Amino acid sequence: MTTLSNLLHRSFLEVPEKRSIVLQYSSQPDQELTYRQLILGANQYALTYAREEIQPGEVVLLILQHGQDLAFSFWGAVLHGAIPAIMPFLSEKLSPERYRADLASLISITKPVAIITSAEFESEARSALVPGDSIRKVIVTNTIEPQSEPDFDSLQGMKAAPEDIVILQHSSGTTGLQKGVALSHKAVLNQLEAYSKAIQLDPEKDVIVSWLPLYHDMGLISCFLMPVLLRVPVVELSPFDWVRAPYKLMQSVSQYKGTLSWLPNFAYNFCANKIRERNLEGVDLSTWRAIINCSEPVHAESHRLFAEKFEKFGLNPLALQTSYAMAENVFGVTQSSLEAGPTVVEIDRESFMMERIVTPPVAGRSSMKVMSSGRPLDNTKIRVINENGEDNLDRMVGEIMLQSNCMLTGYYNRPDATELAMRDGWYMTGDYGFLADGELYVSGRKKDMIIVGGKNIYPQDLEALTSEVPGVHPGRTVAFGMYDEEAGTEEVVIIAEVDSEEPSEQEVIADAIRKHVTKSSAIALRHVKVVGEKWIVKTSSGKTARSANKEKFLRELGSEK
Repeated sequence: MTTLSNLLHRSFLEVPEKRSIVLQYSSQPDQELTYRQLILGANQYALTYAREEIQPGEVVLLILQHGQDLAFSFWGAVLHGAIPAIMPFLSEKLSPERYRADLASLISITKPVAIITSAEFESEARSALVPGDSIRKVIVTNTIEPQSEPDFDSLQGMKAAPEDIVILQHSSGTTGLQKGVALSHKAVLNQLEAYSKAIQLDPEKDVIVSWLPLYHDMGLISCFLMPVLLRVPVVELSPFDWVRAPYKLMQSVSQYKGTLSWLPNFAYNFCANKIRERNLEGVDLSTWRAIINCSEPVHAESHRLFAEKFEKFGLNPLALQTSYAMAENVFGVTQSSLEAGPTVVEIDRESFMMERIVTPPVAGRSSMKVMSSGRPLDNTKIRVINENGEDNLDRMVGEIMLQSNCMLTGYYNRPDATELAMRDGWYMTGDYGFLADGELYVSGRKKDMIIVGGKNIYPQDLEALTSEVPGVHPGRTVAFGMYDEEAGTEEVVIIAEVDSEEPSEQEVIADAIRKHVTKSSAIALRHVKVVGEKWIVKTSSGKTARSANKEKFLRELGSEK
């Protein structure tokens, strides 16, 4: 087996002038990097790491905005044999104080030896450091070594073994998450082999277009490591530019004849609702053969909205696909069939929510549609177990377990967390779902479960119900539990973003939410807060941050008293 550094070396020798990455900016011309340019830039960083006496196997944190330095510093670490970990960049949505505290917390666990950042961010990065921590160097992008021809024989990364750790991925959320997923060269390459086969990746025909941040597995693996290592051109937009102008994704697909993209479920709604047709004049989306929905539970309604909005611009609805993915498996666990598309089944809502079994719709009772995340990759096995650790039958909801040849080496410097996550060689995902006819349907997170009067309530179910109420922004709802000392159990709180800022209209919508959720679920909902746009806190990958929303709700509740 080879390594990531060996593959870079081969590309430098065999396809030096092939387009590797196209970087797009809001106010500058597109910047194209050939393999030769990419590896020359990476070599500058490899030489800089050697100059600063960073040793192979030591961790370096990359805190950089979208651009060539992020790409160069990452691949430079691989060539040097250091372990890169890309961190979120401070945005206007993050409190600087919280960002510093989270970064300091991560440093205390992961023990990186260097931070690579820009001159503009240097002081902010240094403010997170504390005496005695592991950071020996803060390397600024304007102090790197000059460009020179790489001497591959002297690059320490060329001596790496397949079992050596090559990257750290940190799960989505704030930078303070203390579980870095350690992945070996072997795990990454096994994943790329299985996943590229599942999506029929063709280096001669495919072009990947992405706005995804590189500090999440979806962006890092599917839209950065996979294309660079397998020689598929990738067009990268800034995540910040996409949020401000989501139509740029469609324009880029049209301009570069993009064939593949990955999106979290919320982005389908966001694009369908926010993009104006005046920004799509002349856009042709007919080359898009797969737009793959992953990173959060997938919803058929989101696909319907997206297809309805963009079909007139050449989008083939069959291009809308699904995957179940996680950093602990490098990336993909399952993938829907690109020939047939994801399976959607209609089931009885009450049986699913109360008994956690999947049955056909019952006359006179409400039903719901659920969408498959596809079948396991060739190298991956999946089990769904009950609370006793026994394998569930088909169509029974339980915890998803997986086993593959591309699983994490462990949580970096966290043997306690690694031990808790593993059971007899199987990884306990903490996600709930069910299997039906060989396909996986993901229904939510175990840790988000709310217990009301002894009943297990899944917030995703309540959020989906809330999104059905007219006036509520789909996907902009959050449900969580609050302990009621008088009742001795949890009460459910639902927060929903709506269009109207008129108090009387908001109260009407709140009443409608109470009635609809109470009628369609196992709880009598009392606590509803209707809010304006952008109230709900999302993680940096677009997932609903339930704990952060709960904290925000409690702060506002306290200030009102």
